[in-house]
Amino acid sequence: MATKTVSAESGSLWKTLLNLWPYMWPAGRMDLKMRVLWATLFLVVAKIVLILVPYFFKWSTDALAKDGGPMPDLPAFLLAPVMLVVAYNVVRIAQWGFNQLRDALFARVGQHAVRQLAYKTFVHLHRLSLRFHLERRTGGLSRVIERGTKGIETIVRFTILNTLPTILEFAMTAVIFAVAYGVIYVVIVAVTVVAYTWFTVWASDWRIAIRREMNDSDTDANTKAIDSLLNFETVKYFNNEQMEASRFDRSMARYEDAATKTWTSLGWLNFGQGVIFGIGMTACMVLSALEVQAGTQTIGDFVFINAMLMQLSVPLNFIGFIYREIRQGLTDIEQMFDLLDVKEEVTDRPGAKPLAVSAGAIRFEDVHFAYDANRPILKGVSFEVPAGKTVAIVGPSGAGKSTISRLLFRFYDIQQGRVTIDGQDIRDVTQESLRGQIGMVPQDTVLFNDTILYNIRYGRMSASEEEVKRAAELAQISKFIEILPDGYRSMVGERGLKLSGGEKQRVAIARTILKAPPILMLDEATSALDTQTEQEIQDALDLVSRGRTTLVIAHRLSTVISADEIIVLRDGQIAERGTHRDLLARGGLYATMWDRQREATEAEERLRRARETDDEGVIVRRRTSEVAG
Repeated sequence: MATKTVSAESGSLWKTLLNLWPYMWPAGRMDLKMRVLWATLFLVVAKIVLILVPYFFKWSTDALAKDGGPMPDLPAFLLAPVMLVVAYNVVRIAQWGFNQLRDALFARVGQHAVRQLAYKTFVHLHRLSLRFHLERRTGGLSRVIERGTKGIETIVRFTILNTLPTILEFAMTAVIFAVAYGVIYVVIVAVTVVAYTWFTVWASDWRIAIRREMNDSDTDANTKAIDSLLNFETVKYFNNEQMEASRFDRSMARYEDAATKTWTSLGWLNFGQGVIFGIGMTACMVLSALEVQAGTQTIGDFVFINAMLMQLSVPLNFIGFIYREIRQGLTDIEQMFDLLDVKEEVTDRPGAKPLAVSAGAIRFEDVHFAYDANRPILKGVSFEVPAGKTVAIVGPSGAGKSTISRLLFRFYDIQQGRVTIDGQDIRDVTQESLRGQIGMVPQDTVLFNDTILYNIRYGRMSASEEEVKRAAELAQISKFIEILPDGYRSMVGERGLKLSGGEKQRVAIARTILKAPPILMLDEATSALDTQTEQEIQDALDLVSRGRTTLVIAHRLSTVISADEIIVLRDGQIAERGTHRDLLARGGLYATMWDRQREATEAEERLRRARETDDEGVIVRRRTSEVAG
């Protein structure tokens, strides 16, 4: 089982390195390639210099001990004990310097790989379907990307900068021991290395399951924290701060347990490695001590063997560290690579051309669509929005109204039928050009946590500040912005929470005006607003939609009275269609919905007037009491 695990992990490592290689040896970046070559050169030089360190230690020890051991063929003044001690430390400093040069040169290469892969993942996530993002949790997704980028850096750095020099150092040490001291030392070192490596692999495989549990708990805790903070107001509405804190604490408790196990298991791993290496080192040092006593080795040889083994312990311990880090890096990066492996649900067809809008006429032709095959949403819907006209889609909840807006933006592909703009099937044109021709004012306007200026300019990032202000005026929000202390540079807060519902809608209208699209989509843009604000927003929307092909998804029927045609959906099919007056005269579903909404509006108005009357009565009684007093 252990062999299979190591083999599978080796396959994953080689696959990962193969995927990462274009980023470590990037095409068209000779500067980065030269950095890799220079870093490799300094890597080899550093290891050669490192091997010289124990020799200078041996020579200086023999010189100080004056036991007549063999000395190198160098000028006499260089063989003086003080000079040898100086040389020993100079070589150590040089070796350290070459290592730092290697790391400094490779830093740009490693960070370039991290940046490019993080960018690729970010772009890929934006290309994935709306279905994917509706099913994923933002907090967990951000944590996966964060850990994945760190995992990339770990794998790049340790495999390139540490694995090769470690193997090189092992080979050089084995040759020196075999030539100078005999095969028995090589055998002891080899057995120690094999035992050390086996134990490290076994223990690391055991620890990796704990690491995964810790990652899962960390992701879960982060998801709950972000979700709770994004819904701050809802938490306050229902007085559930303690419940949210308890949910977060339960996730952190699982993380605490897993993290404690991770550190405890690391302690056992380090202890086991120390025992194995200690036994091997003891065996070599005992052999050397016996040979010193027998006169076949000098004190310098004893010191040399000890120094070589101590030097060897660093990369040997690093092999365990490298393996653990690579295993953990693979664990962290596997979810990021899983994201990159997710296929795009909606893609541009080969040879897709930009959408050419001449008039902006929209047609739905026998459209069938279902999010789930077992639950059809639209069942053969056909209608047309003539160029420059306004068509409204109304109907009960769940009838498929908002689905139509998502299909027009091609967030999903339909299973049957066609959706065309000026006769062009939207599946035959590029998604970028399609969405560039449609303006959207949604029901729930979510703004970026930036300035009002940025959020309006989001409609067209190249717009000047004067164009932004003109759009704000047309959206009837400029006066409100100008009285703010920071004006257009006022921050709107997370998801625009510093603004009211009506103010957010006006910002959404302003950026749509700035985009200046030929086609406009209004998806229940006023359904969450009070009657007075609704009328104000409706006036702005009427101004925006003038001369544009407009498709309105409406909940409040009072907002679509002036539409050129009203389509009533029920159970994914068109139940009625016509003008407001025609549909009322027909006395069908639309007339029933109209009567219900009118009754609700009238009841709301009576309640408002009653409250105003009660308030006036309280004021009159209070004043009468004051006068009588």
